[in-house]
Amino acid sequence: MPSKTPKSTIKPADFATLYDGFNSPVSRFDCGRKCAPLNGGEPVCCSTENAVPVVHKVEFDLLKTRTDLWSKFKPYDYATKQIVAELTNDCMAIHCKGARFCERDNRTIACRGFPFYPYLTRQKEFIGVGTYWVFEDRCWMMSNLEVVDRTFVEEFIATYEALFIKDHSEFTTYVDFSASARRVYSRWKREIPLLGRQGELLIVTPSTGEVRPGRKKDFPKTAPFSSEKEYRAAVKEAGGEVPKEGLRAT
Repeated sequence: MPSKTPKSTIKPADFATLYDGFNSPVSRFDCGRKCAPLNGGEPVCCSTENAVPVVHKVEFDLLKTRTDLWSKFKPYDYATKQIVAELTNDCMAIHCKGARFCERDNRTIACRGFPFYPYLTRQKEFIGVGTYWVFEDRCWMMSNLEVVDRTFVEEFIATYEALFIKDHSEFTTYVDFSASARRVYSRWKREIPLLGRQGELLIVTPSTGEVRPGRKKDFPKTAPFSSEKEYRAAVKEAGGEVPKEGLRAT
C-alpha cells in the first residue's frame, strides 16, 4: 500500500521563526528600481497585476496578528480566477497594499524568495534554487544571477528545508514544480540555470536531469535585459524612466 503523506504540523509561530532566519536581500543592488519602469512604476514582484502571492493559510494567520498590510485576494479576471481555483485547501492567495507601503519584516516567504523556487532533482534532492521562468521578460534579477548574494541563497535553502520538515505537502509541491520546469525547458530546447547551495551557477539538462557546473557564458540573459541599449528602448516604449541613480541598495 502507498504510504500516507505526513500530516502538516506547521503553526503560525513556525512562520515567525522562518521570517527571523530569512531577512537577507537578494543582492546589494535594488533590483526593483530596474524592473519598475517596465511595470507601471512598481517592481514586478509587488503587484498582483504581475504576480499573485500565494501563502499557506497558517502563514496568513500569523500575518493578521502582525500587520494590516495583507488582505485576501479577490480574482479580477479569468486567469486570476484559475489561479485561485487551483490552490490546495491549505493555501490561499493574498494581496498587499503595494510597494510604497511595504513592511520588510512582514513580507511573506514567497515575497522574500522571489523570483526563486526550490529546485529538486528527479531523485528528490534539494540542490539549489531555480527561477520562475514566466517572469524572465519582466524581472531584471533573472538576467543578472551573478549578483545574487550567497547569504540570500543559504537563507533561502535553510528556510525551505525547515518548511519541508513541518509540511511535507510543500516538499511534494516543489518536486512536481521542478518536474514541470524540466518539461518546459525541454520543450524550449533550453538548459535550466540554477544557483547551487553555495550560490554557484549550476546548469541542468532538462531531458536527462543531469547537472553540471555553470560557466560565465551560461548566466542567462533575456530580452529586454540582454543589453543596456535594449533595456533603455523597452523602458521608453513602456513610457517609463530609466533610473538615474545607482542600483546599490541602501
